[in-house]
Amino acid sequence: MPKTFTENERKYIKNRLMEEAQNCLKLYGMRKTTVDELVKRVNIPKGTFYLFFESKEMLFYEVLCLFHDELQAGLLRELEVLEEPVSADHLTELLLGLYQRIEGSFLYKFITSGDLELLMRKLPPEVAISHAMKDDFSIEKILAIVPGIRNEHIKVFSAAMRAIFLSMLHKHEIGEEVFEDTLRLMIRGVVIQMFEDGLR
Repeated sequence: MPKTFTENERKYIKNRLMEEAQNCLKLYGMRKTTVDELVKRVNIPKGTFYLFFESKEMLFYEVLCLFHDELQAGLLRELEVLEEPVSADHLTELLLGLYQRIEGSFLYKFITSGDLELLMRKLPPEVAISHAMKDDFSIEKILAIVPGIRNEHIKVFSAAMRAIFLSMLHKHEIGEEVFEDTLRLMIRGVVIQMFEDGLR
């Protein structure tokens, strides 16, 4: 019979599993991280893991969602204090800062190693679809609150920001020594169009 946990114990164990999952992603990546490694780090029986997550992929997915939400909340806080008129340069630097935070986190290695693509393949289809929709919505939500941005082409701008994000997969081919300047140039190009008369 499975052990019952108090609400505090459940919260503690879940938080510890998520902390160690993020640590393991940084150190080993998804493929080399096992449930055995995770439970050893958290000091719980293997069976207890499955009371919280149906698989390591669902744990990693939750870690990814939490990180995504924290990044988004941070950017929203920065955007909410902006006063009109917002300059293209200021917004470019804010968005570039978001990309730089991603690059300095576990997420960058997670994406460039192919682990993110593998995770999306291993997730139940309804979870993967829900994630894609949430991601689209959150980019659009961020862009919609920026003072002065024209909203009629927000889906295209959202897609353009995703495309820029995916260029991180090709940092080596683009050239590591010029990558940050290239990223800034691409972001600024999209941002300028956001403030102009829209797409022609």
